[in-house]
Amino acid sequence: MVRLLRQLLVVLAAATLLAMPGWAQTRAVDPSDLSLTVTVETLPETLMRQEMILLTIHGVYKRHITREQLEQPDLSGFNWMQLGQDDWFESMLDGLPVKNMRRRMAIFPDQAGRLEIGAFQHRLTLLDEDNKWFEHTVRSEPLTLEVSPEPALEGWWFPVRRLQVADTWSNAPDQLAQGAGVLRVVRVSALGASPDMIPPMPELKSPSALIFAHPEKRLVDLTPHGPEAIAYWRWTVTPTNGNAAILEPISFSYFDTLTREMRNVEISAQRVAFGDVTGSARQKDPVAIIQSGQRPLLLLIAGLAAFGSAIFALLHGNSVSLAPLTARMKRQRLLWRFDRAARRKDAVALRRAAHALEEIHAPSEKRLALLSQLDSELFGRRPDQWQQTGFSRSFRNSLAGAQPR
Repeated sequence: MVRLLRQLLVVLAAATLLAMPGWAQTRAVDPSDLSLTVTVETLPETLMRQEMILLTIHGVYKRHITREQLEQPDLSGFNWMQLGQDDWFESMLDGLPVKNMRRRMAIFPDQAGRLEIGAFQHRLTLLDEDNKWFEHTVRSEPLTLEVSPEPALEGWWFPVRRLQVADTWSNAPDQLAQGAGVLRVVRVSALGASPDMIPPMPELKSPSALIFAHPEKRLVDLTPHGPEAIAYWRWTVTPTNGNAAILEPISFSYFDTLTREMRNVEISAQRVAFGDVTGSARQKDPVAIIQSGQRPLLLLIAGLAAFGSAIFALLHGNSVSLAPLTARMKRQRLLWRFDRAARRKDAVALRRAAHALEEIHAPSEKRLALLSQLDSELFGRRPDQWQQTGFSRSFRNSLAGAQPR
């Protein structure tokens, strides 16, 4: 008896569900039973070419589906990426369970002007009242976008939402074994870009290094926030003059699509040297390095001399001005740095000290000619033939009798 009651309850429940509108399987399809929409994330006031646009294609279905295929439009004028597999899930609508399909896409307008995103079509196989299959297609509404051209610029147009750049080395670039090379890897990661949008791999330059450029690697990581394009720029570097080499800076620009402004990226110059060559390894913070090496005894003597001069002037009723003495102290400090760089054969520090000395003295055609020659030699084709001793002696002689300003 109990078993019979249970069977009756199951039959009644099934009949009730089938009688409800949300579960009715008929050949006549109510438009409210099946819907397909395409939504675009909030766009900037001025959308520019190649900026990423995120699309969400969302289908809500009250009918039982046996087969399905979502067909996207031609998307002429756009590059596009699908962000992962379609997501199928259930939700409640008007107290009834419904099926949901969600697809996420990133599109990039290739050209400026009015562009159309055509209708997406979801081809569905449904069941009728006799449990027979029949085909039905649901379509989304087309969308129109206004795309502006990028601003006029000389470099590469590179719009991204977030950019990260990392500069790494296989080992310490200033502690190489004699004759060995070092692998430099620059990793560029751009959210909201496709791999082809990243600027071409730059040419790494140095007047005194052998540089071998490896093939560039590019890949893409699909994230919920859009594609993240990644590029690896790789070089093997070996000094060729037997001592050290200076790698020139790397720079490029990009457009921040969140702040709506152009930004610049610069990877500073890098010194590469064998382990027996002394000197600072990186030039990212040269001021801090220089200040840490000042000789306290010299500064103490200069300070005592300044104090004595001030007392003597006050006792004789004269006014006191420390400007000349301060200028001479600065000159002495820069000369010490110049001589130290010359002894260490540190071309970067030598050039920096020479330019600093020129700035605190009255202009001299001879010194300007020497500095111009220095730059030509350092950044020319044969830096290994540069005679550092001759430059140091000539520049020192040009300062004889010159007074600091």
